[in-house]
Amino acid sequence: MFPEYRDLISELKVSDHHFGRLFEKHNELDHTIKNMGAGTVVGSQDQIETLKKEKLRLKDELYVVLKKAEAARAV
Repeated sequence: MFPEYRDLISELKVSDHHFGRLFEKHNELDHTIKNMGAGTVVGSQDQIETLKKEKLRLKDELYVVLKKAEAARAV
């Protein structure tokens, strides 16, 4: 996710607790979705779709934080 921001992500995971929690939650959802898709965790298609939407919402929120941090760096 966002390979162009790899260094900034590493920094923010340590320095910005809100970003760190969002990033961790995004990764947890990703693993849960993959496990449900593989059948190792029980979940309906509707549950998977709901989790995917939440994951996408988190990704959008992470991107906003990354763009703000990038802009702050440029100043």
